Amino acid sequence: MKRILLIAGVLLILGGAMVFAGGQRSASSNVLTVWITHGPPDNGILQSIVDAYNATNPAVKAEMHQVPGSETDSSTLMTAVRGGTGPDVYMLDRFVVPQRAADGILEDITDELLKLDPQIKSKYIPFAWDEANFKGRTYALPFDTDTRMLYYRKDILRQAGVDLGKFDPARGPLTIAEVDAIAKTLDLKDANGNYTRLGWNPVDDVLGQVGPYTWGFIYGATFANASTLTIQATDPKLIQTYQWAKEWAASRGPQQLNTFTSTYSPPNSPPQNQPFITGNLAMLITGDWQINTMSTYAKDVEYGITWLPVVKAGDQPTTWAGGWSWVVPKGAKHKAEAVAFLAFAAGEPGQTIYTRDSLHLPTSIPVSKNDSLFDADHKIFQESLPVAHSRPVLPIGAYFWDSLYTAWKAVWFDQADPRTALQQVQDQSQSQLNRFK
Repeated sequence: MKRILLIAGVLLILGGAMVFAGGQRSASSNVLTVWITHGPPDNGILQSIVDAYNATNPAVKAEMHQVPGSETDSSTLMTAVRGGTGPDVYMLDRFVVPQRAADGILEDITDELLKLDPQIKSKYIPFAWDEANFKGRTYALPFDTDTRMLYYRKDILRQAGVDLGKFDPARGPLTIAEVDAIAKTLDLKDANGNYTRLGWNPVDDVLGQVGPYTWGFIYGATFANASTLTIQATDPKLIQTYQWAKEWAASRGPQQLNTFTSTYSPPNSPPQNQPFITGNLAMLITGDWQINTMSTYAKDVEYGITWLPVVKAGDQPTTWAGGWSWVVPKGAKHKAEAVAFLAFAAGEPGQTIYTRDSLHLPTSIPVSKNDSLFDADHKIFQESLPVAHSRPVLPIGAYFWDSLYTAWKAVWFDQADPRTALQQVQDQSQSQLNRFK
């Protein structure tokens, strides 16, 4: 699922350039404009990082503003940069950094970072550092990371007579078939045949972190070869993944699934109305940020966390890791000060605050060694990092992601054949990637 963390900000059209109320670049020489796209509850934690920076750097004041955007949607930033109204600092999904660097939207901050710390690369988890670079130059500092797990409502499962011991992560992962069999017993419909509760929905990315990458990694698929810039969207195991999604959706009814999502998870729905919280969805695949969501909006809900299901009994647990970064957009008026902010926010001070308060995982190696930051629920995510996959680092990362998800939706909604849809992804994505060979 695309973790859509957007919204807020009033759009004005001034002379053909988009400017967001309260988010204009400050003309003051000692004010850093910081843009984020995250909504509640994470935006409040990010403000805490900004406040901590300001408290220790009185000569420079950082001002944070929330603007529209998501993992792959950087259109607000791109329009502002090209119109000369971009911010000094922006929080960008890390796997799209190479593409935005190739687009000419980001400042190369290699030299500034090396002046601050010649060993800075050694301070970060390797895969996260790799995602922050393009053609051997650094365009971002890694911030958080995350892995995906299966959340389940203990109260709902217990009421249905499900043995909760099966979900004990110490026993290893359940199979997809086992989870689906349990989920079927939890499905409820009204008199009109509409779902009022789903045991789970493993295909609709609006309802969780599901989709091509989550299930593709579980099925052992290969997406691309980053070193040779070769797309591998027609990998047989990826086709198998899409075929499974098509068959699962057919077992519940694609239109009925879509109606359920529209009813219980409409656009811009507040976090407390999340169907997992309201009890309309009994199991949910998502990341460690859900722990903070539950503690903020659903303290009384009894839930558990376990491994993602696997294809065959005995398969080893797997998951995948993503995360965000801090960048300096092209044309920033205060580049040196912006890089210093990055070093704070994405360094030990900022990552300690974010790990403690958001329950995301850090990419800072020193912070990851601070066991006091990880409670019992969080530990399974921390312990999953050694088995976590990461997305291929490509200069078309956002384009490839969007293409895979467009094909995914068409397939499970019974509008396309898996092989045909993925061949189109293959051809179009490779054509885009060939520009960098």
